[in-house]
Amino acid sequence: MMIQQQLTQLLPERKVDTSAALTLLGGSVAALVVWKWLGKKMIQKKMEEARRTRDEGMKKMAKAVQQFREQVPSVQRDAILSLPLLELTGRLQEGSLSPRTVLYTYIEKALEVTQQTNCVRHFIPECEEQLQEIQRHKEKGLLYGIPVSIKDHIGHKGHLATCGLVQCLGTLMEEDSVLVKVLKKQGAIPFAMTNVPQSLLSYECSNPIFGQTLNPFNPQKCPGGSSGGEGALIAGGGSILGIGSDSGGSIRLPSSFCGLCGLKPTAERLSLSGVTGPVNGILAVPCAMGPMARDVDSLALCMKALLCQEMFQLDPTVPPIPFDEQVYSSSTPLRVGYYDTDGYFPLPPCMRRAVKETRRALQAAGHQLVPFSPPRVPYVMTELFMKTFFADGGRAWLDVFTGDIVDPGLKPQVNSCKIPRLVKKLLALLLKPLFPRLADYLGALAGMRSVREMWNHHHQIQVYRSQFISQWKELQLDVVLCPVLGPAFNTGYPRKLLSAISSTMLYNVLNFPAGVVPISSVTEADEEELKLYKGCCDDPWDRTLKQAVAGGVGLPVAVQCVALPWQEELCLRFMKEVETLSRDKRVA
Repeated sequence: MMIQQQLTQLLPERKVDTSAALTLLGGSVAALVVWKWLGKKMIQKKMEEARRTRDEGMKKMAKAVQQFREQVPSVQRDAILSLPLLELTGRLQEGSLSPRTVLYTYIEKALEVTQQTNCVRHFIPECEEQLQEIQRHKEKGLLYGIPVSIKDHIGHKGHLATCGLVQCLGTLMEEDSVLVKVLKKQGAIPFAMTNVPQSLLSYECSNPIFGQTLNPFNPQKCPGGSSGGEGALIAGGGSILGIGSDSGGSIRLPSSFCGLCGLKPTAERLSLSGVTGPVNGILAVPCAMGPMARDVDSLALCMKALLCQEMFQLDPTVPPIPFDEQVYSSSTPLRVGYYDTDGYFPLPPCMRRAVKETRRALQAAGHQLVPFSPPRVPYVMTELFMKTFFADGGRAWLDVFTGDIVDPGLKPQVNSCKIPRLVKKLLALLLKPLFPRLADYLGALAGMRSVREMWNHHHQIQVYRSQFISQWKELQLDVVLCPVLGPAFNTGYPRKLLSAISSTMLYNVLNFPAGVVPISSVTEADEEELKLYKGCCDDPWDRTLKQAVAGGVGLPVAVQCVALPWQEELCLRFMKEVETLSRDKRVA
């Protein structure tokens, strides 16, 4: 009645038929409800179809493995799976192991691992064709017969690159990415594509289409992300070599959480051609492709195989710099800068212990250790890193969820981006005295308002890189040893702590090569010390981090190794030194 009266008062002269108007209004509302319902049904149908395709692919692979087992019942599966990559390549090159045997052995193991962790998004049936292809060629590449897993968004002809998004489910890749072409040229067999978090902008590794990936060491823990499927598959033994990507820690975080070695090279060292992303054109903090494996020698072999004429010809934007074996094999003592906290997000006691123990081991081995303090990390985190990805206040990122269901792991970020810019600024101002880190985070999400501001932002990144390199050179450093986020978080916690990745994002902003090496595991003493953890601000983030890593006894603990741009071989050489010293300590 009230609406009818208002309509009558507004349009008395035209004697509006309020009943008709109300009917029209009601019909419009009903149509909107039906339209939304149909949209959700369509989304559900697409997701169900994608899951059905994945499940059918897994059944076919399981059947192929069973047929192989019946034909070759004497295969010593555990013996093959235990071989390090260098030894496995040697056996394949000499012919004492066949590529067919190795491929089906790893597919069988991958099926088991994904049953436990949900790490494989899709198996690549063309791997059987690639198997026939490499056996026809007389020339054997450096990765001859090696099964390789690749992250979801690395293009493979005839397959999806979903980024965990429904909108990407309808488009098949028309050709292989350059990396996949080079892997095949070197005799590798891409056999599985691994799961990722929705939109890739998370380290929880969950999406509404294919679900959540779990840590193979503990199903209550995350594998990290966004290369979380890779981390879980390799750590579980279902792959011996994987290719991931890294824009803020997406190779190094899963490597830390899953006890693997992982390398984020200088961004332009490996080709990005044919690799998709939900939001393109973010160049200020570039994405880098890199390998993940069980040991450092595997990373080095992968880089050596990829840095070849084939890649340089296929993608002329990649600088033609072959792998420098002499640098990697060097035994010259190093001058190592080190720090165990970046002054922004103090890490749990076990991760700082890892740096201290590694520092002592390096000193004992004859290397020179020099204290190093990375400058202005809080500024880098909010003003350089966050503002790069949310330069428009998050609007481009929010657009990728149009016609999609937002994964629970991303809802806090999505909701933060939806806050109006003025409200973000006001909240940042109000929170600054109480929770400065949270205030700066909200201020960064407000983004930039002009092209001039964007240009200045890019300039400030250049200035920071120059200052960092100057400080590095003043101390005459070869490499830097520092912490990495870990141990593995309890599920549900990465969504609450996006800013906890300061340890890794720093080297994306700088575009330095950085790698992760596991050196030990969480002890009961670490867990006791965690109870005393205060962080730096005694704010909600400090308390949440304490909860996130609780219950981690036995989980891997790692350190991060860094070199200057284009010095991947030196970074790997340093990683190898750290790995050797940590293994010697465990044996002793």
